[in-house]
Amino acid sequence: MSYEPPTPPADLATEVVNALNESTPDHLREVATYAEVLAEHKEREACLEESADQEEVEERPDDLPDDVPAKATITIKDINGNRYYYWQWRDGEKVKSKYKGPVNSDG
Repeated sequence: MSYEPPTPPADLATEVVNALNESTPDHLREVATYAEVLAEHKEREACLEESADQEEVEERPDDLPDDVPAKATITIKDINGNRYYYWQWRDGEKVKSKYKGPVNSDG
């Protein structure tokens, strides 16, 4: 075992690192136990939310391509005076689009 203090994770907030450094060994063990239980709880909640989201979008429109997620919506884009339908969805921080077809003006 090293006599040097451990290096905290780079993305851990300075306030948290300082609070941990000032804690007793017993308190640190309590925090570690709590952090493990909290992480498990948050993972379980995320799984429940994900399964609820999947249940809500079970029905896929017949014309939805396989590579477009069921949560996609249809958007109309104006390009050079012409209007087109696009499937649009969020993928993390990005908004993705896929061409669907022209908007018919005789509808």
